[in-house]
Amino acid sequence: MAQFMDVHHDMKGITADQLREAHNADLAIEGDERVHFQRAWADPESGLVYCLSEAPSAEAVQRIHERAGHKADEIHAVPLSV
Repeated sequence: MAQFMDVHHDMKGITADQLREAHNADLAIEGDERVHFQRAWADPESGLVYCLSEAPSAEAVQRIHERAGHKADEIHAVPLSV
């Protein structure tokens, strides 16, 4: 499986509870697309949220995010990590 980092813009003021709720919404349905969301980070001041996942494709990641109610603005493949 490939890794992906996706970015959500315009989430200024997001709280830890809201981030957890959004992440849990993804986790609840991720198996439908063989996606696994590993972790999420947020900067409430800038409104940026980042999610790291393993998935068969960026499209699969986007489908889960859309169904969970928070479409990603960017999805980037992460072919190398250390």
